[in-house]
Amino acid sequence: MGAPLIHTRDLVKVYRVGDNQIRALAGVSVDIARGEFIAVMGPSGSGKSTFMNLLGCLDRPTSGEYVLGDRRVSELAGDELAEVRNRNIGFVFQNFNLLARTAALENVELPLVYAGVAAGERRNRALQMLAKVGLAERAGHQPAQLSGGQQQRVAIARALVTRPLLILADEPTGALDSRTSLEIMGLLQELNRGGMTVVLVTHEPDVARFAGRHLRFRDGRVVEDQVNARPDDALAALRAEAVAA
Repeated sequence: MGAPLIHTRDLVKVYRVGDNQIRALAGVSVDIARGEFIAVMGPSGSGKSTFMNLLGCLDRPTSGEYVLGDRRVSELAGDELAEVRNRNIGFVFQNFNLLARTAALENVELPLVYAGVAAGERRNRALQMLAKVGLAERAGHQPAQLSGGQQQRVAIARALVTRPLLILADEPTGALDSRTSLEIMGLLQELNRGGMTVVLVTHEPDVARFAGRHLRFRDGRVVEDQVNARPDDALAALRAEAVAA
C-alpha cells in the first residue's frame, strides 16, 4: 500500500478562552487511505468537529503533524491553507449553505469562480456534476424551489466540482427526513465506490453504518478505530426501516 491520503501524528489543538485553556484535541494520530469512507463519531465536546476543521484546513493545530496528499498542511500559512482547501477539499454541510437567490448551476459553479476557471469550463463542469447527482434538469432552480434532499445534492455537486482529493461531510443528513437521508447516504456511498475519499461526521449510528471504518472520539482522543466489514448492508437495512415506517 502506498502513502495514505491523510496522515496525522500527535495532533493537539488548544483554545484559549479568557485565562483558561481548552484542549480540544489531545494527540490524535490517524492514517486514512485514498478511497476510504470514514465515519467520525463521538459525543458533544469529544473533539470530532475540531478534528474535521483541521482536516478541512479551516484551522491549524497547536502542535503535531498533518499531511494531505504530498502537502505538509500543518506547516502552511493562511494563504497556502486556503489554496489547499479550495483545490483539494469539498465540503458538505448540514444546512446546505447554498446562496438563496442563485440558481443551482451557479451555486455549483461558485468554487470554480474563486479558482479563476473560465466561464465556459465552469458551466460545463457544473452541469456534469449536477447530472452526476441526478439534478441536471433542475440547474435553473433556486434553493427555495428544491426539496431538502435536492438542495443537499446541489451541495454535493458543488463539493465535487473542483475534483477534490477529499469530501468532508459534516452531519449531511441532520436537516433531512429518514427517507431523504437514505438517498443522500446512498449517493455518498456510490461516490466512494467510484474512488472518492469521504470523511463524515455524524452522531447517528444508522448513518455511520454506510462507512467502511469508524473513528470514535472522546475527550480529544480517538478511543476506537473499527472496520465495518459490511457497509453495503446499511442501504438495505435503512430501506427496510423506511418501508416499515
